Amino acid sequence: MTVALDTSALLALAVDGAQRGVVLAALDADPVWSASALAMGEALPAIDRLTDEAVLRADLEDAVRLAWDHVHVVPVDQRCLDRAADLAREQPVSVGRAIHLAADERMPAPIRFVTFDPSQIAVALGIGYDVVSA
Repeated sequence: MTVALDTSALLALAVDGAQRGVVLAALDADPVWSASALAMGEALPAIDRLTDEAVLRADLEDAVRLAWDHVHVVPVDQRCLDRAADLAREQPVSVGRAIHLAADERMPAPIRFVTFDPSQIAVALGIGYDVVSA
């Protein structure tokens, strides 16, 4: 099984709380972790919205980057974008959210998709992912 993280799951690894425990439990279940390249691009600006304190921002960024070092990064190339566009046309999900789902389809199945974004859960279940959330 492949554990696939979206941006919300990647950020949860850096923030102490209940969601962090959910992500850690999912990661403990399998050694293969993946995320779309978009996840880091979304996570870094999101850190700036979590706190105004520069030291805390730096600590959160360090934690996200440390986790990223252990993730198989799936490129967001034309193939991924085309599949994301198809998903967004077929399902009630934005292209940005669909990119995560499309990227994860390129990893070995079965996929355990970790997200705290409600807009992705039903779509992920519909395409056959095992969804982990809170």
